[in-house]
Amino acid sequence: MDLFRLSCALLFIFGVLSDSSFGEDWLQWRGPNGNGTAESTVAPPAIWDTKEGIKWKAAIPGRGHASPIVSRDLVVIATATDDAQFAIAYDRGDGSVRWKQRVHEGGVPTELHRKNTAASATPTSDGEHFFFLFHNAGRLVLSALDRSGDIVWRKDTGGFQCDYRFGYGPSPVLYKGSLIVVSEHGDGYIAAFDKTDGVEQWRVPRKNKTSYSSPALANVSGKVQLLLSGADKIVSYNPENGEILWETAGSSLATCGTMIWSEELVFASGGFPNKETLAVKADGSGEVLWKNGEKSYEQSMLYHDGFVYTLNDNGIALCWNAETGDEKWKVRLGGPVSASPILADGIVYATNERGITFAFKANPEVFEKVGQFRLGDEGFATPVFVGEEVFVRTADQGVERQEYLYCIGQR
Repeated sequence: MDLFRLSCALLFIFGVLSDSSFGEDWLQWRGPNGNGTAESTVAPPAIWDTKEGIKWKAAIPGRGHASPIVSRDLVVIATATDDAQFAIAYDRGDGSVRWKQRVHEGGVPTELHRKNTAASATPTSDGEHFFFLFHNAGRLVLSALDRSGDIVWRKDTGGFQCDYRFGYGPSPVLYKGSLIVVSEHGDGYIAAFDKTDGVEQWRVPRKNKTSYSSPALANVSGKVQLLLSGADKIVSYNPENGEILWETAGSSLATCGTMIWSEELVFASGGFPNKETLAVKADGSGEVLWKNGEKSYEQSMLYHDGFVYTLNDNGIALCWNAETGDEKWKVRLGGPVSASPILADGIVYATNERGITFAFKANPEVFEKVGQFRLGDEGFATPVFVGEEVFVRTADQGVERQEYLYCIGQR
């Protein structure tokens, strides 16, 4: 075999091995496909609380609502203190701190909504590097860290000035070799940056009143679309260059939840100043199939097998037919809610702000509650499901507030 063919064969084998090694990873906001659905191989523990099912528990300095991400042997989070913003990696096996990197010294935002933090954007990873987005000194700054926690590059992507003084929230998304960042405000933008060096690849304006939704990459209606709600519009962009594919009026001025999708439809919900949830054809027509007056504002929704599941802001669980919007059931669980539901092994897990996670079957015919778990006094970060483990970020409200990262699983 000549050298070229040998190199190609080795690259192919390495690619296969790399993909398989990430089979039980959670490398971005809302999971492997960015839609709140865990891998089909997951098998989460049946019971998890402060007395049962805890594999390890690790203290987190500062405050943050970013979800953890998992890459092989590392569990990585973003957090912030009064004077700095950090990236921290914990050992997946025992919860020990593998590294802690001070990404920003000073510049930490002080004008925040009481439910927001200076570390609310979930990092993303390609398995070899971790990419963090922090709002710092009025700017949005991307940083790339290697698996040892060293900063490889840093990029000021542009400004962000919240009209409401509530702070920043959207997570970056990785598309092929690009990191896509959203800045929604009066002089806002969507922009893509090369993951290897931070060099800007494209930028389009997004000059609106402040909105907070993370962009979503969806393979819907036969193509990959970059979806974003807010500014009273649902918009689909081409992730290759930022060009608008289609748009339609809907939802509300400010949204926080990440859009979801089926094979042919996209769904969005907003809550300020009006309340609206809607389903739109993703074929370019922008046709609205249905809408209602429910509000899933901070939390995202969940699509599964022809139905949409969600918790509204008051902690009421709902199920709708995705094609018609017909309500299948509606059950009060208790709220308020900021974290987003996750589907794992046929069960929907939904956490409220009091640290209670409700587990119910993804069954459109009847609401079937299968469990209820509580960790800590707060639940703002969305839990993560990989293999036979669940990773939960929460906080205890004692004399002094303290955040923790839990690994739920067999010891």
